[in-house]
Amino acid sequence: MIEVRPGGRRRIDRVLDPAYVRDLSALSLEQLRERRDDAAQEETDLSYLRRLLHARIDIVKAEQQRRSTGGQSSIVEQLATILSDNALRPARGSGRHQALEPSRAGEHRRQAEALVGNSDLTDVGTLSDEKLAETLREYTDEESSVSTRRRQVQAVVDLFNSEIAGRYRDRTASVDDLLAAERARDDD
Repeated sequence: MIEVRPGGRRRIDRVLDPAYVRDLSALSLEQLRERRDDAAQEETDLSYLRRLLHARIDIVKAEQQRRSTGGQSSIVEQLATILSDNALRPARGSGRHQALEPSRAGEHRRQAEALVGNSDLTDVGTLSDEKLAETLREYTDEESSVSTRRRQVQAVVDLFNSEIAGRYRDRTASVDDLLAAERARDDD
């Protein structure tokens, strides 16, 4: 489960700290963007972890299905189909386009693998029915936790986007200033 530690040093701790979004009107446009981008990176990382968990859930469910129907082909032989079926299903989420890459892919992969203790999902066919059911419960619980945190982080991103958009709407910020700042950064 993803725990948020008030005052913690991790990005999720900062992003979900109520002080992170307190008094947005006092922040400069640059500070708003920096915080929004930090939160967006956390959302990307959580989305990546969520996708890893969905893939593992699908593998475990496919093995359970194979066993219940007496299927003879191994999960390895079906892996491409299992994973592509997940990719082709209707999206369940915010529908946000994420241009960022996960910043902690290896860490998330290790976290997903740690959920099953010493079990190696490369050969789910060797797991007992009980261990398979336990693994599915653990992955499903973790996916629920990750999804909850992801929605909370999305709400933070939305607050920053709303404040930034409001400033442009109210003309307290201008696109000309943004472009000039970008040109100055490019010149450095």
